[in-house]
Amino acid sequence: MAAWLPALKAMLPYATQIVAAAIPAFTTKTDKGKAEDIIPEQIQELQGAVTHNAESLKTLAAQLQQAITSIDSGAIRIERELRAIKRLSIVAIVISVFAIILWIVSWLR
Repeated sequence: MAAWLPALKAMLPYATQIVAAAIPAFTTKTDKGKAEDIIPEQIQELQGAVTHNAESLKTLAAQLQQAITSIDSGAIRIERELRAIKRLSIVAIVISVFAIILWIVSWLR
């Protein structure tokens, strides 16, 4: 727990700058405008941000679906290859055991 305290102490002077930069992310307040004038503009900006986020999420979901599909097809292909390799290794083991038996029989005669 004490390991992160120096990092926290080093970050605290910059926290106010980070917060000050993040607060006016949308509409900047003017001295002339009243809260009633700014609220509809902020609502429009928030609606635009939500629409943009929804479009980004749809794009991300499509990309994720494509990635999952390709991963599934790759897994199926790898599973088939693994079965083929397993069969080939069993055949190789049987042939080698047969060869060892033939060698032992020929050596004993």
